[in-house]
Amino acid sequence: MDTSPKSKPHPEDPDENPVRRRIVGAAFSVFVERGYAETSTLEIATRARVSKRELYALVGNKQEMLVACISERAKRLRMPGDMPPVHDRETLARVLMSFGAQLLREVSDPTVVAVFRLAIAEAERTPKVARALDTIGREASSAALREMLIRARSSGLLDGNPAEMAEQFAALLWGNLMVSLLLLVADAPNPNEIKRRARNATIAFLRLYPPPAKPQ
Repeated sequence: MDTSPKSKPHPEDPDENPVRRRIVGAAFSVFVERGYAETSTLEIATRARVSKRELYALVGNKQEMLVACISERAKRLRMPGDMPPVHDRETLARVLMSFGAQLLREVSDPTVVAVFRLAIAEAERTPKVARALDTIGREASSAALREMLIRARSSGLLDGNPAEMAEQFAALLWGNLMVSLLLLVADAPNPNEIKRRARNATIAFLRLYPPPAKPQ
């Protein structure tokens, strides 16, 4: 008879489990301090004050723990839920500025930058880490922006390929800031700088993508 420990089913909403949240928080701290390869599940369990059995049951193995850390931070990169419907260019500008400001604020947070630096440091030894960050983290904001631009295009507010437009807006928003943050040669932007960047990116973006020409 198999007497090995069995993993308990995850609760319906695992993110609401305080023990799981504690494990994910502890895992993130250890990953940032030691790097993915040097982190042990025993150290995570010790810091989270849980048994290894509980750690595996609530979150999973080391890779699943890192994915959980990335997923937790990716939630902050989604389009805000209180965004107004986009029916005119003025509202579109407000939505873009609000989304751009949130993206700058969340991604430039030192803990999020630490996740990117961790993925870069482990890219050769553990490429799954970088892929997880790309698909779970970066794609979260890109998908939200594309969806909003698709709706704006359907309303006749601008013309272009939504995926290309999303990339263009991100480029205008960030410039060289992310590289500087990763190299630790720049500090996270303050609220005034965030507002300025989001406003300037929005103005430049809307100039690049005017409404479609009306048929003669």
